[in-house]
Amino acid sequence: MKYFILIALASLTFGVTLRADESLVLKYKKPADVWTEALPVGNGRLGAMVFGGVDSERLQLNEATLWSGAPREWNNPGAKFVLPQVREAIIAGDFIKAGELCKKMQGPYNQSYQPLGDLTLSLTGDATVPTDYQRSLDLDRAVATVRYRRGDAVFTREVFSSFPDQLIVVRLTCDKPGKISFTAALSSQLHHNIKPDGATTLVLNGKSPAHVDPSYLGSPNPIIYEEGPGAEGMTFDLRMRAINEGGIVQIAGQKLTVNNADAVTLMISAGTSFNGHDKSPGRDGRDPVSESKRPIQAAEGKPFSELLSRHEADHQSLFKRVALDLGQTPEVNDLSTDERLIRFTKGAPDPGLSTLLFQYGRYLLIASSRPGGLPANLQGIWNDSMRPPWSSNWTININAQMNYWPAEVANLSECHDPLLRFIEKMPANGQKTAQVNYGARGWVAHHNTDIWQQTGPVGNYGGGDPVWANWAMGGAWLSQHLWEHYAFTGDKKYLRERAWPVMKGAAEFCLDWLIDDGQGHLVTAPSVSPELGFIAPDGKRASTSMASTMDMSIIWELFTDCLEASRALDVDREFAARVEAARAKLYPLKIGSRGQLQEWFQDFKEEDVHHRHVSHLFGVYPGRQITSATPEFFNAARRVLEIRGDDGTGWSLGWKINFWARFRDGDHAFLLIKNLLRPVGNFQGTNYSGGGGVYPNLFDAHPPFQIDGNFAFTAGVAEMLLQSQETYANPASPAEDRRILDLLPALPSAWPTGSVKGLRARGGFEVDLEWKDSKLVSATIRSTNGGSCKVRLGSISTELTLKPNESIRLTGSLEQTPD
Repeated sequence: MKYFILIALASLTFGVTLRADESLVLKYKKPADVWTEALPVGNGRLGAMVFGGVDSERLQLNEATLWSGAPREWNNPGAKFVLPQVREAIIAGDFIKAGELCKKMQGPYNQSYQPLGDLTLSLTGDATVPTDYQRSLDLDRAVATVRYRRGDAVFTREVFSSFPDQLIVVRLTCDKPGKISFTAALSSQLHHNIKPDGATTLVLNGKSPAHVDPSYLGSPNPIIYEEGPGAEGMTFDLRMRAINEGGIVQIAGQKLTVNNADAVTLMISAGTSFNGHDKSPGRDGRDPVSESKRPIQAAEGKPFSELLSRHEADHQSLFKRVALDLGQTPEVNDLSTDERLIRFTKGAPDPGLSTLLFQYGRYLLIASSRPGGLPANLQGIWNDSMRPPWSSNWTININAQMNYWPAEVANLSECHDPLLRFIEKMPANGQKTAQVNYGARGWVAHHNTDIWQQTGPVGNYGGGDPVWANWAMGGAWLSQHLWEHYAFTGDKKYLRERAWPVMKGAAEFCLDWLIDDGQGHLVTAPSVSPELGFIAPDGKRASTSMASTMDMSIIWELFTDCLEASRALDVDREFAARVEAARAKLYPLKIGSRGQLQEWFQDFKEEDVHHRHVSHLFGVYPGRQITSATPEFFNAARRVLEIRGDDGTGWSLGWKINFWARFRDGDHAFLLIKNLLRPVGNFQGTNYSGGGGVYPNLFDAHPPFQIDGNFAFTAGVAEMLLQSQETYANPASPAEDRRILDLLPALPSAWPTGSVKGLRARGGFEVDLEWKDSKLVSATIRSTNGGSCKVRLGSISTELTLKPNESIRLTGSLEQTPD
């Protein structure tokens, strides 16, 4: 990076202007030195991290289905015999013994998401010092661009990952002819071999391990490959084709060389042998070669301009649905994104930075979660390690759900579909776990799952801490997403055919899992508050008791969703009656000695008062049990946040933004926004206690990188501007309540003037807002399905009835006005 010290002295401004709305561009003045400075592109399946080097470009590549392992047995038949002993210990108040017994109910750890490989371009030719360097990611176009000058020639490199063409495309051009020369090489950390396929295509074939231990597990042999007949392990095919305009393309050995071209387009494709969560990728897998060849063959003859236009049209059909303006700061126009972060941290205003991070979250969801694919995992689809943090799996005690909080409200409902379909497949495994482990009906999932949809508790048969391993509410929480999709869309066909059977199965498990506490209440036992222990009456640390507030709130939410679904569909009335009776007997919320909502069934002291998880506030967000309509618990929940404090890991800060938005405290929510926008540099270690923020490329920092904080931020900003979780009685149809649309419920003083278009509200509504001097100027309410709602602005409200696809414009005093 020796060039860029000189550039900073020689060129104080960017000499090359990129065509884009600068407010939606991440931009930098030097190439990425490390992964968390590189820029992500993705199409839901194929991802790349673009480093933007001058003499050497690196694209770190991923394919979303490339994982270690295979389907296997993870259930524990002995668990059902230990369960009565656990419950006996809990009832006796021996919480430490209960925790130790829970370890006997565990199964194996999940498998790990794997890196596909790297494409390295060694660029040759002009050796003069580069100037006017700029590296950028245009969120509106979903294109990463590198541009710089060498002598009198301007070199441009564009990279995007196309959903319609299922390709990563790299375009190298220069404004002077014959200047494009480079050598391209493919590599991978996985077992592989490289060979040519014709004169212009380089191929890397490889195999994933049969087993990879989690990164946090110390073991002498953490990565295991299998070889020979019947060997397990996913196979994959990665290929790159060069299409040159002028010049010469040659392949020698394992490298492809281009000399003296005017322009070159590289098409990158990949396929794996993944053939579903229930099939062996080693023995019953798909042919990865044909999967990899097909997109390149389909793109044969398409010029780069067509590939680009198809990609942009597809991306913008989703991205342009929402426009946000929180105000601009002209002083930042010439600053790079990392410079803006530092400036903002020092206290300088930059409302556009919040806009950028909000839209970045939407961009990342589009790039990592598209129909027909897998849901975004802990790192979306971007991972450069064989043993990534927490296996880069789906942690379903908060993180996987958090990834999809913005999907509906930020008008990306189609991007929710991969998670919804993933959930819909889980009962097949979850029913077996419920039966084998607990002798229960319905289906269950615990705190972790992977591409093979493991539903049994992890822990390596006794090595895991029950505080996370033995939490059995994963399926119940995931089911909330099924209901939320219906709540936003009103799609009864979806509710009837896809969502209801899964929701009902999760509720069936909860009905069997609940036991009577001897005082007329139904409780869960064993029960934990995920990842946080408590101080038991004997002064020792424990984690396992009964009726944690999170358990009770999740079950209340699931039961409530099921009751509303049953009424909306007019089905399963007898089952609904059982659910309603059980809901009435759930262990109630309690307020502790500090005025706080209790986290456990007794007023235990938490082992870490500032812990990152705030699980017992599920009923505030994303749930709806605790609202301003329940002021005693609403205030007690707020007290919890005051005690927990305003620091935390990146994703925890994101969750707290949403909490404070629900508490209608915009300035406190903005304090958390400022904390989340702290630059953490390139710290790659793990910090559990705090220090969250963002990396230079705006990836959320736990640390390390976890993408859920990006999505929580986007959801939180939306929640500050529009809420729709509350309802009121519908006299015309008692089966379904009507929605209350709260406008600007948590607008911070830092955003006095702004506008937003295209946010979605439950009930099938879409909302545009404009405000000035912290007061609403106008609101437009559009209805997809037709219906009534109450629009509320502080203490005033009005009721609207709209026809399908009708819109009504309101003034700042909620009076109707012609469009």
